[in-house]
Amino acid sequence: MRKFLPWIIGVGGLVVLLLILGFWYVGIKNGAVRVNQEVNKEWGNVETSYQRRNDLIGNLVKTVQGSADFEKSTLEAVIKARSEATSVKIDPTNMTPEQLTQFNQAQGNLNSSLSRLLVTVEQYPDLKANQNFLKLQDELASTENQILTARTRFNESVQKYNNYILVFPNSMFLGNYKEKPYFDAVAGAEKPVDVEFDFNKEKK
Repeated sequence: MRKFLPWIIGVGGLVVLLLILGFWYVGIKNGAVRVNQEVNKEWGNVETSYQRRNDLIGNLVKTVQGSADFEKSTLEAVIKARSEATSVKIDPTNMTPEQLTQFNQAQGNLNSSLSRLLVTVEQYPDLKANQNFLKLQDELASTENQILTARTRFNESVQKYNNYILVFPNSMFLGNYKEKPYFDAVAGAEKPVDVEFDFNKEKK
């Protein structure tokens, strides 16, 4: 029996080592799931914030449409840009830099069209005095701040995720987890849409 004791101890030690390595591996995998889910959640918050803005823009369009002589081309540009922006869908589990660029461009185009519409409204005193516009002014500004916050938190979650899957030795076991792109705002997107109206300005 004594001659087998070293073997028994050796096998027992090997089993303990394998159990430790197994738990370590499982811990790495579970950690990857957690940081990945965090990215998915924060992207959902980004989409929710943009959807709220799109809904508000839809309400604004309906209000402007009530003015029979409002410039059609300006209004149609917003409607088209809004449709294009809402059509861009991204799966956060398989997102690519190209997809985020497309998403950014669509939202940037909508932002530009909306800005032009709001500038044009200055020529329509009845619209400027409309109570719906007063309400939308506050809601749009608030939503732009929510979008900025959601984008920042998304990028923070992506940084945490990328650091987790790329650092050694995690990278040895997480080859099926791909690096995720950051949300890079288009030029000027960090500035909230200007929805201030000059109510003292007379139509010339």
